[in-house]
Amino acid sequence: MATATDTLTIRELEDARYDAVISQDYDTFEGLCHPDLAYSHSSGDTDTLETYLEKIRSGFYIYHEIEHPIDFVRVIGDVALVVGEMNARITAGGRPKTLRNRCLAVWKYSNSGWQLLAYQPTPLRGSSADAADTGWPPPSKNQERR
Repeated sequence: MATATDTLTIRELEDARYDAVISQDYDTFEGLCHPDLAYSHSSGDTDTLETYLEKIRSGFYIYHEIEHPIDFVRVIGDVALVVGEMNARITAGGRPKTLRNRCLAVWKYSNSGWQLLAYQPTPLRGSSADAADTGWPPPSKNQERR
């Protein structure tokens, strides 16, 4: 049965993973991830842990600012689902972008503790991929912010 401590821990881990990519602390990010990570992007591409780390370490993806309000966390046994948004200013392949996504993050508990197993963003309708076309921070309809 899920406890308030589990939910708080997952929220803290979400903060830690976003903070790690903003600060380019990719070793910390890697330590938060499950070896079988499936990391999808709003473009529709999906990376493994290895290919995603290669892209962020090489500078293909550079995260400048991220806002990630959480709608809710559901812990069911050894799996936690995080539903919310991921709004960010990034550079992808040398091109500045502003992202406005609904997202689902899946965390799995194992002997190594909670690890990010999967991430899936979905662009919000009417959002733009170009930083010049949208303001920052983007408006959020969520009540809760983390």
